[in-house]
Amino acid sequence: MAPGLNSLGLTTLIVASARNASTYRKNCEQLAEHVKLIGNLLEKLKSTDLVTLPAVKEPLDGLDEALKKALDLVESCRDKSCLYMLALGWSIVYQFRRVQAEIGRYLQLVPLISLVHEFQMQNLEECLQAIEQDRREYNLDKEDVEAQSVILKPDRTKKDANILEKSLSRRYPDLRFHEALQEEKEKLHVELQRSRTIDDSKQCHVIEHLIDVTENVVNVLPGKEVHKLLVNEPAYIIAGYMANEKPRGGELGLKTEERCQSEWQVDLFDCCSEPCLSLKSCFYPCGVFSSIANVVSKGKTSREQAISDLMAYSLICGCCCYSCCIRKKLRELFKIEGGSCEDYLTHLICCCCAMVQEWRELEARGFEGCDGREMIPPPYQYMKP
Repeated sequence: MAPGLNSLGLTTLIVASARNASTYRKNCEQLAEHVKLIGNLLEKLKSTDLVTLPAVKEPLDGLDEALKKALDLVESCRDKSCLYMLALGWSIVYQFRRVQAEIGRYLQLVPLISLVHEFQMQNLEECLQAIEQDRREYNLDKEDVEAQSVILKPDRTKKDANILEKSLSRRYPDLRFHEALQEEKEKLHVELQRSRTIDDSKQCHVIEHLIDVTENVVNVLPGKEVHKLLVNEPAYIIAGYMANEKPRGGELGLKTEERCQSEWQVDLFDCCSEPCLSLKSCFYPCGVFSSIANVVSKGKTSREQAISDLMAYSLICGCCCYSCCIRKKLRELFKIEGGSCEDYLTHLICCCCAMVQEWRELEARGFEGCDGREMIPPPYQYMKP
Protein backbone atom coordinates (compact mmCIF):
# COMPACT_ATOMS: atom_id res chain seq x y z
CA MET A 1 0.00 0.00 0.00
CA ALA A 2 1.33 3.46 -0.88
CA PRO A 3 2.55 5.65 1.99
CA GLY A 4 -0.26 7.74 3.42
CA LEU A 5 -3.04 5.49 2.16
CA ASN A 6 -2.84 3.31 5.29
CA SER A 7 -3.04 6.51 7.37
CA LEU A 8 -6.17 7.47 5.48
CA GLY A 9 -7.83 4.21 6.50
CA LEU A 10 -6.74 4.71 10.11
CA THR A 11 -8.35 8.16 10.24
CA THR A 12 -11.66 6.62 9.17
CA LEU A 13 -11.42 3.94 11.88
CA ILE A 14 -10.59 6.53 14.56
CA VAL A 15 -13.58 8.69 13.66
CA ALA A 16 -15.92 5.65 13.70
CA SER A 17 -14.55 4.35 17.01
CA ALA A 18 -14.81 7.76 18.71
CA ARG A 19 -18.58 7.81 18.15
CA ASN A 20 -18.96 4.77 20.42
CA ALA A 21 -16.52 5.75 23.18
CA SER A 22 -17.95 5.14 26.65
CA THR A 23 -15.26 6.97 28.63
CA TYR A 24 -13.47 10.24 27.81
CA ARG A 25 -15.92 10.69 24.96
CA LYS A 26 -15.31 14.42 24.68
CA ASN A 27 -11.56 13.86 24.30
CA CYS A 28 -12.18 11.08 21.77
CA GLU A 29 -14.44 13.31 19.71
CA GLN A 30 -11.90 16.14 19.81
CA LEU A 31 -9.16 13.81 18.61
CA ALA A 32 -11.49 12.49 15.88
CA GLU A 33 -12.18 16.03 14.67
CA HIS A 34 -8.45 16.70 14.45
CA VAL A 35 -7.89 13.39 12.66
CA LYS A 36 -10.61 14.32 10.15
CA LEU A 37 -8.46 17.26 9.10
CA ILE A 38 -5.53 14.86 8.60
CA GLY A 39 -7.79 12.66 6.49
CA ASN A 40 -8.77 15.60 4.29
CA LEU A 41 -5.11 16.36 3.68
CA LEU A 42 -4.29 12.73 2.89
CA GLU A 43 -7.24 12.57 0.49
CA LYS A 44 -5.76 15.51 -1.42
CA LEU A 45 -2.32 13.88 -1.43
CA LYS A 46 -3.73 10.59 -2.75
CA SER A 47 -4.70 12.26 -6.02
CA THR A 48 -1.13 13.50 -6.61
CA ASP A 49 2.32 11.99 -7.03
CA LEU A 50 3.56 13.58 -3.79
CA VAL A 51 3.29 10.37 -1.75
CA THR A 52 5.85 8.68 -4.01
CA LEU A 53 8.56 11.24 -3.25
CA PRO A 54 11.31 9.97 -0.87
CA ALA A 55 11.07 13.09 1.32
CA VAL A 56 7.37 12.36 1.94
CA LYS A 57 7.42 8.58 2.42
CA GLU A 58 9.36 8.37 5.71
CA PRO A 59 7.30 10.98 7.65
CA LEU A 60 4.07 9.40 6.39
CA ASP A 61 5.26 6.01 7.67
CA GLY A 62 5.79 7.66 11.06
CA LEU A 63 2.33 9.20 10.78
CA ASP A 64 0.91 5.68 10.32
CA GLU A 65 2.43 4.63 13.66
CA ALA A 66 1.13 7.74 15.44
CA LEU A 67 -2.38 7.18 14.09
CA LYS A 68 -2.24 3.53 15.21
CA LYS A 69 -1.54 4.78 18.74
CA ALA A 70 -4.47 7.17 18.42
CA LEU A 71 -6.73 4.31 17.29
CA ASP A 72 -5.61 2.09 20.19
CA LEU A 73 -6.33 4.92 22.62
CA VAL A 74 -9.82 5.62 21.26
CA GLU A 75 -10.66 1.91 21.14
CA SER A 76 -9.57 1.50 24.75
CA CYS A 77 -12.04 4.25 25.67
CA ARG A 78 -14.72 2.24 23.84
CA ASP A 79 -13.97 -1.35 24.88
CA LYS A 80 -12.17 -1.37 28.23
CA SER A 81 -13.72 -1.23 31.68
CA CYS A 82 -15.05 2.23 32.50
CA LEU A 83 -13.87 1.91 36.12
CA TYR A 84 -10.41 0.96 34.91
CA MET A 85 -10.21 3.87 32.48
CA LEU A 86 -11.52 6.32 35.09
CA ALA A 87 -8.92 5.07 37.55
CA LEU A 88 -6.18 5.92 35.04
CA GLY A 89 -7.47 9.51 35.07
CA TRP A 90 -4.91 12.07 33.99
CA SER A 91 -2.57 9.52 32.45
CA ILE A 92 -5.22 8.98 29.75
CA VAL A 93 -5.56 12.74 29.23
CA TYR A 94 -1.79 13.01 28.82
CA GLN A 95 -1.93 10.26 26.20
CA PHE A 96 -4.44 12.27 24.16
CA ARG A 97 -2.13 15.27 24.33
CA ARG A 98 0.94 13.23 23.41
CA VAL A 99 -0.66 11.45 20.48
CA GLN A 100 -1.90 14.68 18.89
CA ALA A 101 1.54 16.24 19.40
CA GLU A 102 3.18 13.19 17.79
CA ILE A 103 0.83 13.37 14.79
CA GLY A 104 1.66 17.05 14.38
CA ARG A 105 5.38 16.36 14.64
CA TYR A 106 5.35 13.89 11.74
CA LEU A 107 3.27 16.23 9.60
CA GLN A 108 5.83 18.97 10.18
CA LEU A 109 8.54 16.67 8.83
CA VAL A 110 6.76 16.36 5.50
CA PRO A 111 8.06 19.12 3.19
CA LEU A 112 4.52 19.89 2.06
CA ILE A 113 4.73 23.67 2.17
CA SER A 114 7.35 23.85 -0.55
CA LEU A 115 5.61 21.09 -2.49
CA VAL A 116 2.32 22.97 -2.34
CA HIS A 117 3.86 25.93 -4.13
CA GLU A 118 5.57 23.62 -6.62
CA PHE A 119 2.33 21.87 -7.54
CA GLN A 120 0.22 25.03 -7.05
CA MET A 121 -2.54 23.29 -5.14
CA GLN A 122 -4.66 25.84 -3.28
CA ASN A 123 -6.89 23.21 -1.62
CA LEU A 124 -3.87 21.40 -0.19
CA GLU A 125 -2.57 24.63 1.28
CA GLU A 126 -5.94 25.26 2.96
CA CYS A 127 -5.84 21.77 4.52
CA LEU A 128 -2.38 22.44 5.91
CA GLN A 129 -3.46 25.74 7.42
CA ALA A 130 -6.54 24.14 9.01
CA ILE A 131 -4.39 21.45 10.68
CA GLU A 132 -1.86 24.02 11.90
CA GLN A 133 -4.56 26.19 13.46
CA ASP A 134 -6.41 23.29 15.11
CA ARG A 135 -5.04 23.34 18.66
CA ARG A 136 -7.30 21.34 20.96
CA GLU A 137 -7.13 21.12 24.73
CA TYR A 138 -7.67 17.68 26.27
CA ASN A 139 -8.84 17.57 29.85
CA LEU A 140 -10.51 15.52 32.54
CA ASP A 141 -14.19 16.35 33.03
CA LYS A 142 -15.39 17.33 36.47
CA GLU A 143 -17.74 14.30 36.56
CA ASP A 144 -14.86 11.97 35.73
CA VAL A 145 -12.70 13.48 38.47
CA GLU A 146 -15.54 12.94 40.93
CA ALA A 147 -16.06 9.33 39.85
CA GLN A 148 -12.32 8.64 39.93
CA SER A 149 -12.15 9.96 43.47
CA VAL A 150 -14.90 7.56 44.52
CA ILE A 151 -13.52 4.38 42.97
CA LEU A 152 -9.94 4.90 44.17
CA LYS A 153 -10.80 5.60 47.80
CA PRO A 154 -10.32 2.77 50.30
CA ASP A 155 -13.71 3.60 51.85
CA ARG A 156 -16.95 4.84 50.32
CA THR A 157 -20.14 6.37 51.63
CA LYS A 158 -23.72 6.17 50.39
CA LYS A 159 -23.13 9.46 48.61
CA ASP A 160 -20.13 7.92 46.85
CA ALA A 161 -22.20 4.94 45.73
CA ASN A 162 -24.76 7.33 44.24
CA ILE A 163 -22.00 9.12 42.33
CA LEU A 164 -20.72 5.81 40.99
CA GLU A 165 -24.23 4.74 39.99
CA LYS A 166 -24.75 8.02 38.13
CA SER A 167 -21.42 7.64 36.33
CA LEU A 168 -22.13 4.09 35.20
CA SER A 169 -25.68 4.94 34.12
CA ARG A 170 -24.23 7.38 31.56
CA ARG A 171 -22.04 4.65 30.14
CA TYR A 172 -24.54 1.79 30.39
CA PRO A 173 -27.90 3.48 29.74
CA ASP A 174 -29.65 0.17 29.00
CA LEU A 175 -28.43 -1.68 32.10
CA ARG A 176 -29.38 -1.54 35.76
CA PHE A 177 -26.73 -0.59 38.27
CA HIS A 178 -25.92 -4.16 39.38
CA GLU A 179 -25.90 -5.30 35.74
CA ALA A 180 -23.45 -2.52 34.82
CA LEU A 181 -21.24 -3.55 37.74
CA GLN A 182 -21.27 -7.15 36.55
CA GLU A 183 -20.28 -5.99 33.06
CA GLU A 184 -17.46 -3.95 34.56
CA LYS A 185 -16.33 -6.89 36.68
CA GLU A 186 -15.97 -9.11 33.61
CA LYS A 187 -13.94 -6.47 31.77
CA LEU A 188 -11.75 -5.92 34.83
CA HIS A 189 -10.92 -9.61 34.99
CA VAL A 190 -9.68 -9.36 31.39
CA GLU A 191 -7.45 -6.40 32.39
CA LEU A 192 -6.25 -8.31 35.45
CA GLN A 193 -5.21 -11.27 33.32
CA ARG A 194 -3.36 -8.96 30.95
CA SER A 195 -1.55 -7.27 33.86
CA ARG A 196 -0.56 -10.64 35.32
CA THR A 197 0.80 -11.67 31.94
CA ILE A 198 3.17 -8.69 31.89
CA ASP A 199 3.87 -9.17 35.61
CA ASP A 200 2.78 -5.65 36.64
CA SER A 201 2.09 -6.15 40.36
CA LYS A 202 1.10 -2.55 41.08
CA GLN A 203 -1.42 -2.48 38.28
CA CYS A 204 -2.79 -5.86 39.38
CA HIS A 205 -3.22 -4.50 42.89
CA VAL A 206 -5.32 -1.57 41.69
CA ILE A 207 -7.43 -3.70 39.34
CA GLU A 208 -8.12 -6.11 42.20
CA HIS A 209 -9.28 -3.09 44.19
CA LEU A 210 -11.64 -2.11 41.35
CA ILE A 211 -13.02 -5.64 41.17
CA ASP A 212 -13.68 -5.42 44.90
CA VAL A 213 -15.56 -2.16 44.27
CA THR A 214 -17.87 -3.92 41.81
CA GLU A 215 -18.53 -6.67 44.35
CA ASN A 216 -19.00 -4.62 47.51
CA VAL A 217 -20.35 -1.22 46.59
CA VAL A 218 -23.94 -2.52 46.56
CA ASN A 219 -25.94 -5.37 47.99
CA VAL A 220 -28.73 -6.56 45.71
CA LEU A 221 -31.59 -8.32 47.49
CA PRO A 222 -34.24 -10.13 45.39
CA GLY A 223 -37.45 -8.16 45.16
CA LYS A 224 -35.97 -5.18 47.01
CA GLU A 225 -34.32 -1.94 46.06
CA VAL A 226 -30.58 -1.61 45.79
CA HIS A 227 -28.94 -0.63 49.08
CA LYS A 228 -25.62 1.23 49.08
CA LEU A 229 -23.11 0.06 51.66
CA LEU A 230 -20.14 1.70 53.33
CA VAL A 231 -17.16 -0.42 52.34
CA ASN A 232 -13.84 -0.47 54.20
CA GLU A 233 -10.93 -2.33 52.64
CA PRO A 234 -7.27 -3.16 53.39
CA ALA A 235 -5.16 -0.13 52.75
CA TYR A 236 -2.59 0.72 50.11
CA ILE A 237 -1.60 3.65 47.94
CA ILE A 238 -3.66 4.31 44.83
CA ALA A 239 -3.27 7.41 42.65
CA GLY A 240 -2.52 9.74 45.53
CA TYR A 241 -4.80 8.19 48.16
CA MET A 242 -2.91 6.75 51.12
CA ALA A 243 -4.73 4.35 53.44
CA ASN A 244 -3.19 2.86 56.56
CA GLU A 245 -3.08 -0.82 57.43
CA LYS A 246 -5.93 -2.08 59.55
CA PRO A 247 -4.99 -1.87 63.25
CA ARG A 248 -5.70 -4.56 65.81
CA GLY A 249 -8.80 -2.86 67.09
CA GLY A 250 -10.54 -3.67 63.83
CA GLU A 251 -11.00 -0.04 62.77
CA LEU A 252 -9.25 1.47 59.79
CA GLY A 253 -6.67 4.10 60.64
CA LEU A 254 -8.10 6.29 57.91
CA LYS A 255 -10.17 9.44 58.09
CA THR A 256 -13.54 9.39 56.41
CA GLU A 257 -14.10 11.56 53.36
CA GLU A 258 -16.19 14.06 55.31
CA ARG A 259 -13.57 14.50 58.02
CA CYS A 260 -10.71 14.86 55.54
CA GLN A 261 -12.55 17.51 53.60
CA SER A 262 -13.45 19.51 56.69
CA GLU A 263 -9.88 19.92 57.96
CA TRP A 264 -6.74 21.65 56.77
CA GLN A 265 -4.07 19.12 55.83
CA VAL A 266 -1.33 21.70 56.50
CA ASP A 267 -0.87 23.53 59.79
CA LEU A 268 -0.93 27.35 59.78
CA PHE A 269 2.29 27.65 61.79
CA ASP A 270 4.24 24.95 59.98
CA CYS A 271 6.06 27.53 57.84
CA CYS A 272 9.54 26.43 58.88
CA SER A 273 9.16 23.16 57.01
CA GLU A 274 9.18 25.19 53.77
CA PRO A 275 11.83 27.89 54.34
CA CYS A 276 12.15 28.86 50.66
CA LEU A 277 8.41 29.31 50.27
CA SER A 278 8.25 31.24 53.54
CA LEU A 279 11.01 33.61 52.45
CA LYS A 280 9.32 34.10 49.09
CA SER A 281 6.05 34.92 50.86
CA CYS A 282 7.83 37.55 52.98
CA PHE A 283 9.81 39.22 50.21
CA TYR A 284 7.48 38.63 47.25
CA PRO A 285 3.99 38.15 48.72
CA CYS A 286 2.23 39.35 45.55
CA GLY A 287 3.77 36.56 43.49
CA VAL A 288 2.71 33.82 45.90
CA PHE A 289 -0.75 35.30 46.37
CA SER A 290 -1.36 35.71 42.62
CA SER A 291 -0.43 32.06 42.05
CA ILE A 292 -2.87 30.93 44.74
CA ALA A 293 -5.64 33.12 43.32
CA ASN A 294 -5.02 31.77 39.82
CA VAL A 295 -5.26 28.14 40.94
CA VAL A 296 -8.24 28.63 43.29
CA SER A 297 -10.20 30.39 40.53
CA LYS A 298 -9.31 27.50 38.17
CA GLY A 299 -7.61 29.91 35.79
CA LYS A 300 -10.45 32.43 35.59
CA THR A 301 -8.36 35.02 37.44
CA SER A 302 -4.96 35.57 35.85
CA ARG A 303 -1.92 36.29 38.01
CA GLU A 304 -1.73 39.82 36.64
CA GLN A 305 -5.42 40.44 37.40
CA ALA A 306 -4.99 39.10 40.94
CA ILE A 307 -2.12 41.50 41.63
CA SER A 308 -4.08 44.44 40.17
CA ASP A 309 -7.10 43.60 42.34
CA LEU A 310 -4.87 43.25 45.39
CA MET A 311 -3.35 46.68 44.81
CA ALA A 312 -6.79 48.25 44.33
CA TYR A 313 -8.08 46.75 47.58
CA SER A 314 -4.95 47.86 49.48
CA LEU A 315 -5.62 51.48 48.46
CA ILE A 316 -9.28 51.38 49.51
CA CYS A 317 -9.81 49.06 52.47
CA GLY A 318 -6.65 47.01 52.95
CA CYS A 319 -5.21 44.06 51.05
CA CYS A 320 -6.41 41.61 53.73
CA CYS A 321 -9.99 42.22 52.63
CA TYR A 322 -9.17 40.70 49.26
CA SER A 323 -6.66 38.02 50.28
CA CYS A 324 -9.08 36.62 52.87
CA CYS A 325 -11.69 36.21 50.11
CA ILE A 326 -9.28 33.97 48.20
CA ARG A 327 -8.74 31.95 51.38
CA LYS A 328 -12.50 31.57 51.68
CA LYS A 329 -12.72 30.33 48.07
CA LEU A 330 -9.99 27.79 48.80
CA ARG A 331 -11.92 26.54 51.84
CA GLU A 332 -15.09 26.24 49.77
CA LEU A 333 -13.18 24.39 47.05
CA PHE A 334 -12.06 21.71 49.52
CA LYS A 335 -15.08 22.02 51.88
CA ILE A 336 -12.86 23.02 54.80
CA GLU A 337 -14.69 24.27 57.87
CA GLY A 338 -14.22 27.90 58.89
CA GLY A 339 -15.69 31.37 58.66
CA SER A 340 -15.09 34.70 56.92
CA CYS A 341 -14.12 36.39 60.19
CA GLU A 342 -11.53 33.72 60.88
CA ASP A 343 -10.14 34.10 57.34
CA TYR A 344 -9.85 37.87 57.75
CA LEU A 345 -8.10 37.68 61.13
CA THR A 346 -5.71 35.02 59.85
CA HIS A 347 -4.59 37.24 56.97
CA LEU A 348 -4.58 40.37 59.12
CA ILE A 349 -2.40 38.92 61.89
CA CYS A 350 -0.31 36.37 60.00
CA CYS A 351 -0.61 36.99 56.27
CA CYS A 352 2.62 35.25 55.21
CA CYS A 353 1.89 32.13 57.26
CA ALA A 354 -1.62 32.05 55.75
CA MET A 355 -0.29 32.16 52.18
CA VAL A 356 2.29 29.46 52.91
CA GLN A 357 -0.45 27.28 54.38
CA GLU A 358 -2.76 27.87 51.41
CA TRP A 359 -0.10 27.09 48.80
CA ARG A 360 1.00 23.96 50.64
CA GLU A 361 -2.63 22.90 50.98
CA LEU A 362 -3.00 23.14 47.20
CA GLU A 363 0.15 21.07 46.74
CA ALA A 364 -1.01 18.50 49.29
CA ARG A 365 -4.24 18.02 47.34
CA GLY A 366 -2.50 17.78 43.96
CA PHE A 367 -3.00 21.38 42.77
CA GLU A 368 0.41 22.53 41.61
CA GLY A 369 -0.48 25.05 38.89
CA CYS A 370 -3.37 26.07 36.72
CA ASP A 371 -2.37 27.89 33.52
CA GLY A 372 -6.00 28.52 32.71
CA ARG A 373 -7.12 24.90 32.80
CA GLU A 374 -10.22 23.75 34.59
CA MET A 375 -8.69 20.95 36.58
CA ILE A 376 -5.17 20.15 37.75
CA PRO A 377 -3.85 16.58 37.59
CA PRO A 378 -2.89 14.72 40.77
CA PRO A 379 0.81 14.50 41.63
CA TYR A 380 1.20 10.86 40.68
CA GLN A 381 -0.62 7.77 39.49
CA TYR A 382 0.63 4.22 39.36
CA MET A 383 -1.24 2.56 36.54
CA LYS A 384 -0.49 2.43 32.86
CA PRO A 385 -3.04 1.60 30.14
